[in-house]
Amino acid sequence: MKVVILAGGFGTRISEESHLRPKPMISIGEQPILWHIMKYYSEFGFHDFVICCGYKGHVIKEYFADYYLHRSDVTFDFSNNNEMTVHNNVAEPWRVTLVDTGLASQTGSRIKHVQKYIGNKPFLLTYGDGVSNVDLNALVDQHRRSDKIVTLTGIQPGGRFGVLDINDTGDSVTGFREKAKEDGGWINGGFMALQPEVFRYLSENEDCVFERTPLETLASEGRLGIYKHHDFWQCMDTQRDRERLQKLWEEGDAPWKIWKD
Repeated sequence: MKVVILAGGFGTRISEESHLRPKPMISIGEQPILWHIMKYYSEFGFHDFVICCGYKGHVIKEYFADYYLHRSDVTFDFSNNNEMTVHNNVAEPWRVTLVDTGLASQTGSRIKHVQKYIGNKPFLLTYGDGVSNVDLNALVDQHRRSDKIVTLTGIQPGGRFGVLDINDTGDSVTGFREKAKEDGGWINGGFMALQPEVFRYLSENEDCVFERTPLETLASEGRLGIYKHHDFWQCMDTQRDRERLQKLWEEGDAPWKIWKD
C-alpha cells in the first residue's frame, strides 16, 4: 500500500519555524518530523510514499534530492576531474513521489491531486506533523475486514480539538462536533486507511477540506470507520509541542522510534 502524507500547509501556529520551512521539515533531533513519520511507516513494510507538497515545497524536494549524499561519507577529489566517491552509503528502502498540490489547497484538494499516483488501490494517509506508536498492521487489518471507505485512527488527546460521535458498537463514526471542553471524546489522529472510492467524494477545487464534507458525508452513510488507539500520539501544532517531542527524543524515550539506529 502506498502512503500519502499531507505536507503542504502553512503551519501558521508554529510560525517561529514555519516562516523558514514547511512544518513537516521542522526537525526533531537532527531530522525533520517528516523523516520520523516515514521511518515509522517503513518499519511496518510500507516504503512507497506520495508526499503532497504546497507551501515551500521546494525545501522538501531539495531534502530528498540530497538525501543520499547527506547520509553518506563522501570524498571529493578535485585533482582528478572533480571525482566524487561515496563511502558507507546509507540507503532507505523508499520510493518517494513529491507532488505540487497547490499553495493554498485544502486537504481534500491535495489528496485528489495525487489520485493518478495512487491508482485504483487502497492506500494509507496521514498528516506530516504528527507521530504515534499506533499499530499500523492492526489498523489495516480492521479496515480490510470492514465495509468502510475510510478508517481513521481515533485518539483521546484532550479538549482542544473537535470530537467524533461514535456508534454503539464502537467501530463507526456517525458525526462530528465542534471543539469542546475535555469530555473524553475521540478525535481524528490521522493514520488512516482508505479505499480508492474515496476519490469520488473529493474535488480538485482548492477549498475542498477532507475533514469537512467528504468525511461528514462518509459518516452519514456509515462508511467511515474508526480504529481506536489508546497509547502515544502527539501532533506538532505549536513550538511547545515541538519542544515536548524534542525532549522525548533527546531522552531516548520517543515511543514512535521503533527502528534500530
